[in-house]
Amino acid sequence: MLPGVYLAKQKNGTIYYRSNINFSNKHISLGSFSTEEDAHAAYLEASVLLADTSIDLTNYLSRFSLLSHDKVIVLLNFRDNHLYFKNPIYLRKGYFSYYLSANLELKFDIDDLFYYASHKIQRRQGHLFVNDYGMQYSILSRYGIRPYAVANRDYQFANGDDTDFRYSNLVIINHYHGVLQYQKKGITKYRAVIHINGNFIIGTYSSEEKAAIAYNKAVDLAKNAGINRNFPENYIDTLSPKDYADIYTKIKVSKRYLEYLKTAIASFS
Repeated sequence: MLPGVYLAKQKNGTIYYRSNINFSNKHISLGSFSTEEDAHAAYLEASVLLADTSIDLTNYLSRFSLLSHDKVIVLLNFRDNHLYFKNPIYLRKGYFSYYLSANLELKFDIDDLFYYASHKIQRRQGHLFVNDYGMQYSILSRYGIRPYAVANRDYQFANGDDTDFRYSNLVIINHYHGVLQYQKKGITKYRAVIHINGNFIIGTYSSEEKAAIAYNKAVDLAKNAGINRNFPENYIDTLSPKDYADIYTKIKVSKRYLEYLKTAIASFS
């Protein structure tokens, strides 16, 4: 066998070739290949990358054809920072980069390092998510941003960079389902909205919590009217059960919405 190459077999008996390299007392797998020559060539590419410090994140793209992009990032980080991660992470000063592709660098706080070292980020239809315990979770959920939240309406990136997921850069505007924040004559107000065959405005309220409770009340009224949908509901952990109940009892919803619910009840009768 050529240097760095190991023969292997699939369960059906098909032969393939694994490429490996040793560096800083670590045995590193470089991938699987259909020919011995390709596996050896990948070993040679890794050898050059690990030995030549002039190869870095700014100029590596044109240098490698057999090593995967993820593996190149892994090797560069291990060479420069002496920590090995299976995912394409490169340590920076005070934060780290996760290279989803050659042209897409995501930035995270060091506090998230070991989570993303063991959870691979995937992208589908513009959404970034990880698999955790067999479920798919948006990476935004780690910041308390609810599913289907809209950028620049419900949250925003403070520096305008939507690849910068450091905690100080993510600003949550609307914390609750069905609540929209807006300004009127310099005063911040909160509008509660529920979606049933279009958007119904439930009302406008002086606080985010009141609007969230009004939304919850509108959901309960819809269910009582026989509208059985999977409405998300809000959990307001800043209020005691008594305070929540007091606001819930007193909060008003729009007459138009109540009239719509009467029509819905009639249609089910």
